[in-house]
Amino acid sequence: MDEHELLSLADQCVKCGLCLPHCPTFRLRRDEADSPRGRVALIQGLATGQLRDGPRLAGHLDGCLTCRACEVACPSLVQFGTLMDAARAARVNRLPAPLRRWQRLRLDLLSGARALPWLALFAAGYRRFGGAMLARAAGLLRRPRPRVLHGLALRLRWPRRPEPVGPWPAGDARTRSVALFQGCVARALEPEVMEAARLVFARLGVAVAEPDEQVCCGAMHRHNGFPDAADALLAQNRAVFGEAKLVGAASACVAELRAALSVTELCRALLDAPWPAALAPRLPSGVVAVHEPCSHRNQLRDTSAIYDLLARISGLEVVPLPGNETCCGAAGTYLLDQSQTALRLAADKVDALARLRPRWLATTNTGCAAHLGAAALEAGLHVEVVHPVVLLARSLSGAKG
Repeated sequence: MDEHELLSLADQCVKCGLCLPHCPTFRLRRDEADSPRGRVALIQGLATGQLRDGPRLAGHLDGCLTCRACEVACPSLVQFGTLMDAARAARVNRLPAPLRRWQRLRLDLLSGARALPWLALFAAGYRRFGGAMLARAAGLLRRPRPRVLHGLALRLRWPRRPEPVGPWPAGDARTRSVALFQGCVARALEPEVMEAARLVFARLGVAVAEPDEQVCCGAMHRHNGFPDAADALLAQNRAVFGEAKLVGAASACVAELRAALSVTELCRALLDAPWPAALAPRLPSGVVAVHEPCSHRNQLRDTSAIYDLLARISGLEVVPLPGNETCCGAAGTYLLDQSQTALRLAADKVDALARLRPRWLATTNTGCAAHLGAAALEAGLHVEVVHPVVLLARSLSGAKG
């Protein structure tokens, strides 16, 4: 996107201010430059050459979560997420080549299938050999970034290879088959989600395929200023999945993939599948609080699918987590790059959990699950953070919740 297109997008904003109450960073800081309309003005100044891309401006633009709550509230239908992605790409293009290459390498490592097992191995060593104790003794866990890394280390697991599946069903049988998108970080943080999806689809009589050639959805690259890399990943996934009925479990991945593929979020896909009359999911009684990720709430705009799916499980009391309209602070790589703000936003969710005391917290976003699970654990709350489909799989397999 060139500067003319960037300005054209930015000029749609009339600076009415109706977005301000919906912006998490503005609510935290009460700084106009940390509001959506303030950031639009900064982007306009940067694109016209009136402002220099220095540390102060970078702080305000990089502080944006890109949660898109402002898009939902905007009467002028400003495409704020697209605008912010384009502005970050323009800023990345101005960086010195070595710094640009380093940022790209970092994203490739975070999203690459080869690096994740080694990160998981490091996390296992951290947990087993006293890394957490040493970090506490050194006072590191009182600092934002080490606290976030500590939380991720508590959840990272060695990615498990899926069970072998047969060839693509042929002919009319293809109407009863789906392809599963595994994600990248999700393979290490939430391997149980794919296992649950396979089990539930099997109970519904739906064949599942998981091509090995699939790659990261590209969201991390796009939101960090590398749209060409994101487009290349999308193109590879499009070549792999073709016209298959693609299903994704992580709401952020689904939001990114739908730009190039026909993809359905997992909760919605299961609701739309034919259910045998004899199927009666049941769990021991308990409260499940539903966290609505920004990607599901503000991009997919279908959070009802989460509640409707959980409502099929007898024994559950399903309630929304108070404050769902505000981002939890995970926001892709934001929890690593802006850890102080991420922890402040997570604290509000933890306070709500402390008041509600649910048995489970259900969320459809991998980063949110890791961020909130770690924050709840640090606060001493005994709540299991799970994908809704994990609860459904347990209810069908007879496992205890």
